[in-house]
Amino acid sequence: QVQLVESGGGLVQAGGSQRLSCAASGIIFSLAAMGWYRQAPGKQRELVATITSSGSTNYAGSVKGRFTISRDNAKKTVYLQMNSLNAEDTAVYYCNAYLRTDYWGQGTQVTVSS
Repeated sequence: QVQLVESGGGLVQAGGSQRLSCAASGIIFSLAAMGWYRQAPGKQRELVATITSSGSTNYAGSVKGRFTISRDNAKKTVYLQMNSLNAEDTAVYYCNAYLRTDYWGQGTQVTVSS
């Protein structure tokens, strides 16, 4: 059974930083593409950043230069470092793993106060 457990969400002031973590179990983590998605109230879920098994990264235009995705295969954990946060980054952030199919975490709320 695949489990993705996010942590690190919370309330942060505009301009601040936050780091999200997602610990995976039940999956060959080193082979999985990992990603972060977010869903703001009243909006569809959108891609934030992805990282392949080989470490190639991809970012949404709205976060490029501010967010950094990384992975630690030994810890089976993927991270999202978020800098220069603004109110538009307020959302529930979901961890995603893709290995033949998609797996999702339960989400963690990030609220940026202006």
